[in-house]
Amino acid sequence: MRYILCLSYDGSAFCGWQIQPSSPSVQQCLEEALAKLCGGPVTVTGAGRTDTGVHAADYVCHFDLTGSLPFEASDFCYKLNAILPRSVAVHSVLPAANDFHARFSAVQRSYTYFIHRKKDPFVAAHSWQCGYPDLDFDAMNEACRHLLGTHDFSCFEKVGGANKTSISTVSEAFWKPYTPTLYTVMQERTGESDYWYFRVSADRFLRNMVRAIVGTLIEVGRGKHDPDWVADLVATGKRGDAGESVPGHALFLSKVRY
Repeated sequence: MRYILCLSYDGSAFCGWQIQPSSPSVQQCLEEALAKLCGGPVTVTGAGRTDTGVHAADYVCHFDLTGSLPFEASDFCYKLNAILPRSVAVHSVLPAANDFHARFSAVQRSYTYFIHRKKDPFVAAHSWQCGYPDLDFDAMNEACRHLLGTHDFSCFEKVGGANKTSISTVSEAFWKPYTPTLYTVMQERTGESDYWYFRVSADRFLRNMVRAIVGTLIEVGRGKHDPDWVADLVATGKRGDAGESVPGHALFLSKVRY
């Protein structure tokens, strides 16, 4: 029988989702925990890859068992979380149709990238300190409009990505200010926000695509290019024409929709 696992993980200690020969991965960690709980090898298929150090707030995977779960669903999650490290948390396990596929059945994925403008020890582990002065977020959001729709996004794809196609359909892309939860609890900050996030949703993502997009939009915010530059990049640009990739520790896979 096929089951769906919904989980979240802090990717700081992992080489990414996918199993690698000599580095710890989330997939390997989860399969080892499931093997202990189910009494034998269990192969897990994820919604997609995440790179080294990248996190997931709402990840989906599936696995197959010859029979039913060895415990009730709530007990199964409890016992699985007891085996897993603190950096990985399973939220639910649900029966699935035999033709459900965590990767190929997904119709949309959303990523979120966090930046902060001033040094802050409480968000540094999961947000990039972007110290460039006077970022123009209005211009950055204007540039985001050129990402919407179906395009060849090879200008944001890591060289050697080996994808069959570089075409994706982006349904949303925007920058928005926010207040970290800790400061909301202690005291609300006033004035211009030092904390922003970038959200982008698409039917599929290329390797390194989100981090390259963020780096490109930062260049627009710094005034190095106008927003229409992004339209030119998408139309005719190569990877070397776009901005540099930003660090991975501030990137989250935030939602997978089926």
